[in-house]
Amino acid sequence: MDPSTEAVVAAQLGRLPRGLQAVAHTCPCGQPDVVQTAPRLPDGTPFPTLYYLTCPRAAAAISRLEAAGLMKTMTARLADDAGLRAAYQAAHQDYLARRREAAAAAGVPPLPDGTQTAGGMPVRVKCLHALLAHELARPGRNPLGREAAATAGPWWSDGPCVPPPAGPRVVAPSDEREDS
Repeated sequence: MDPSTEAVVAAQLGRLPRGLQAVAHTCPCGQPDVVQTAPRLPDGTPFPTLYYLTCPRAAAAISRLEAAGLMKTMTARLADDAGLRAAYQAAHQDYLARRREAAAAAGVPPLPDGTQTAGGMPVRVKCLHALLAHELARPGRNPLGREAAATAGPWWSDGPCVPPPAGPRVVAPSDEREDS
């Protein structure tokens, strides 16, 4: 990953990121908002969260939805709606497949069968952040992540959540002056 992108992710998280593999989604503001992480950290520790929401504005918007009780409502709907339940199960299977692919790409053993995926899949909702990250990384795959995105509103509308990393100053040709 490009060091300037890694610096943006670190600024978003307020700490150095662990196990980064790639930017999985770029926010409309132009910065990463979801990263893909390795299924195992460099020391071999299992890390089941493949898609990690990094944008603090998105995280705050989703936290407000969680505090308002949306997870409980969604979990109740899973029990009552066979179509939603089937789509959520498909999201779970997609997550497992992508995580196995990420392990193979990283050259590490896959996580053991039965390891949780993310966000409570496939039977409940326990983390909207993870569901949103999955939906942003894999559009159309996670129905509850898609619903959370629509309900959260445009978290990016105020522009980038962190300033871009400082880099070399680029001088436009019109700014160049010749000394005599």
